[in-house]
This record gives sequence, structure tokens and C-alpha cells, in this order.
Amino acid sequence: MAHVNRIAVRLGLLAVAMFGFGFALVPLYDVFCDITGLNGKTATRAVAESRVVDEQRWVTVEFVTYQSSGLRGRFDPSVHRLQVRPGEMHQVDFTVNNPGGDARVLRAIPSVSPGVAASYLRKTECFCFQEQPIAAGSEAVMPMRFYVDQALPADIEVFTLSYTLYDISEQAAAGSGA
Repeated sequence: MAHVNRIAVRLGLLAVAMFGFGFALVPLYDVFCDITGLNGKTATRAVAESRVVDEQRWVTVEFVTYQSSGLRGRFDPSVHRLQVRPGEMHQVDFTVNNPGGDARVLRAIPSVSPGVAASYLRKTECFCFQEQPIAAGSEAVMPMRFYVDQALPADIEVFTLSYTLYDISEQAAAGSGA
């Protein structure tokens, strides 16, 4: 019987260790992505606007939008493709509408492909920096101001900035105590 108890304790400890590892995996992954620049994660805060425009070079930035499953409405960029000079400031507006009967809180998660380009995308303003409340039956225009750092490797002539829009209304309500 003692042998069975030892096995049960070991299995219990193994389950706790696996749960702990799974819980720690998300922050560890975020740190790994921050250090390596992998996964196309972009900054979550605005950057300073000090820059010099490279008049000799053009870079194409493509804009793609997705919505999480079950999210109704439209989510579109004002342009799908933009030619920019590194260091040159640009603004792209994203329009979202909420055709439903309930107010929503939305969160946009950005990603850049190829992932290495994320380290050179400088956002000075972005709707992705915070939650976006949208009233029932309304439409919102959300700006994103950016420039491409001049240090972007020369072999990257085109990169894609994509946003996936999520409905976080339930989490936002739970967080506010409502």
C-alpha cells in the first residue's frame, strides 16, 4: 500500500509541476519574443518620433485585418498597401463597426511578417495600445501612426502588418467589477 501512496504523491507532484510550467509558459514566451524579435510582435507602447527620412529607399507595408470567430461586423484598413520611405511618418485609419445590439469592448493584437520587421516598425499612436469600447450599432475610426526605422535590413522590401480583433467584453466587465 505504501508503494501505491508514493506513486500517487509523485503523480500529484508531476501534475502540479506541469500546471505550473503551463502557467509560466505565456510570460516566458513573451520574454523570448521580446529578446529575439520572433513571432512578429510589435511594441505595445508609442515610440518617440525622432527620425530621419531615407529618400533613397521605398518599403511596401501591407495591412491585413482578421476578426476572431463569432465577432460580427466589419474591420478594415483605409488602405491595404502603402509605399513608404523609412523615417517618413504615415497614418492608416482602421474602421470597425458593431452591428449588434450590445456595446462591445474590443482588443486588436498586431503581428508583423516577416517577424524580424517588427523590430523596425515604430508606432507613435495605435488603437492596439488599449481596449476599444464601441457602442451598439455604431462605427469607429481608429488611427495608427507609424514610421519604418531606417535600420530595416535592405533585403526586406515588403512586410505585412496584420491585426486580429477580439471581443473582450466579458473580460473587461469582470476586470472592472461590473
